[in-house]
Amino acid sequence: MARPELDEIVLGDEPEAWRSLGFTVADDVVALGGVRIRLAGSGGGVIGWSLRDLPGGADLGGLDAASSDAPPPDPVAHPIGATAVDHVVALTPDFDRTVRALRAAGLDYRSTREAGGGFRQAFFVLGPCLLELGGPAPDEETPRLWGMTLVVDDIDAAATRLGDLLGRVKDAVQPGRRIATVRREAGLGVPLALMTPRA
Repeated sequence: MARPELDEIVLGDEPEAWRSLGFTVADDVVALGGVRIRLAGSGGGVIGWSLRDLPGGADLGGLDAASSDAPPPDPVAHPIGATAVDHVVALTPDFDRTVRALRAAGLDYRSTREAGGGFRQAFFVLGPCLLELGGPAPDEETPRLWGMTLVVDDIDAAATRLGDLLGRVKDAVQPGRRIATVRREAGLGVPLALMTPRA
């Protein structure tokens, strides 16, 4: 049975904000590693997403997604060196309930990690990337998509290009990888990090 895969994530960001960071934007879309990042220019963070091979009537525990049969976008070169979406981050106030719903909907569950302080992270493969679900998040009233991490071929070159718009490059939780967070001054409405490729 085909597992649901990420087709598109819709952000409220202005296309020019992403273009100025070194992403190629065509028709308000950043095509990245088989995923479309659609820039709606309406303000706010993540405002929607769609999945391929999503069973009809699937309950995603509050992380409602549209169903898509669109093929993956063609590869596009980005001046910043971005090549893929590594993972999308979601938060939930009821971790166990949301994990159960996602598994029942057919998402490819892989593992759960204890992150400390009672906070846990569950990981699901969504085709070309991961969904990282974190919780329980007591400040959240309902589950929601929160942010994402993108892969860049050369994070030091990306840091040089972005200058003060990128935080310090540091070791990631995943052994052998490095990560840096794009600062608010970049004008994005969604938390965004850049990360080195998987080994």
